[in-house]
Amino acid sequence: MNTNATGTPASDAKDIPRVGWIGTGVMGASMAGHLLDAGYEVTLTTRTRAKASTLLDRGARWADDPKEVAQRSDIVFGIVGFPSDVRQVFLDEHDGVIAGLSPEGILVDMTTSQPSLAVEIHQAAKRRGLHSLDAPVSGGDRGAREGTLSIMIGGEDAPVERVMPCLKCFGKTIVHQGGPGAGQHTKMVNQTLIATGMIGVCEALVYASRAGLDLPTVLQSVSSGAAGSWSLSNLAPRMIDGDFDPGFFVEHFVKDMGIALAEAKQMNLSLPGLALAEQLYLSVMAKGGAKDGTQALVRAVADLSGMDWN
Repeated sequence: MNTNATGTPASDAKDIPRVGWIGTGVMGASMAGHLLDAGYEVTLTTRTRAKASTLLDRGARWADDPKEVAQRSDIVFGIVGFPSDVRQVFLDEHDGVIAGLSPEGILVDMTTSQPSLAVEIHQAAKRRGLHSLDAPVSGGDRGAREGTLSIMIGGEDAPVERVMPCLKCFGKTIVHQGGPGAGQHTKMVNQTLIATGMIGVCEALVYASRAGLDLPTVLQSVSSGAAGSWSLSNLAPRMIDGDFDPGFFVEHFVKDMGIALAEAKQMNLSLPGLALAEQLYLSVMAKGGAKDGTQALVRAVADLSGMDWN
């Protein structure tokens, strides 16, 4: 494929792949938008057509189901909610991507999902002469908007090379981690790091608040030193402002932690920090916060000390 240095199709290229996109949620809409900006022909579908209206207005083409997306595409990306959604989108015998994609086509699941499901999809695709990659992402809504996502890839070498120009449209750190499922395992490492780190961010803010400190001023002192983290820099200000709009849904994070804990159990690993984080986030969900952003954890931590947070 002919591309320039940024992954954008060259103006005289005749072999630019047709791209399919499934899922236009908090992150997916921005990611698909970057492909449109780069000049790719994008066919898409999502559960609620209204959520794709902006992309359709910008030139994306609508399809009624994943199979139709696949029939009109060379590479199909999906970023949906839960493993059950992934299974339906890619493996459904009647309406799934594998049922519609032509031989040598590539499917790329960017949902955070089960490593074992990634292997199952890879095997099903291979039986049909197709290629499959698991490529979950990290960076949240901001990374999706700014095209700076971290992308963790599992799968064979050849399809990784073919999809790389597309991935560069919305990813900054793109690493091929290994064979099928390796991308999902790497994302479990990522989520484990975030989960326990979020507890620390919330506890620190609750401490500062009870001590009577000015929270934005505290962040000036601690964000750039050894205590600094992405969550502290990007989510702590939202916590302070009482902004719990989702960059990443609580219910999706709980799903991710459940996958990681299940994988850990199979490997005979004890991850007590991750287990604690899951329990705290389940309390957020129990109080109606499933659709809040992950920064809503601060309310659960504050509640343990009898504090109301915004």
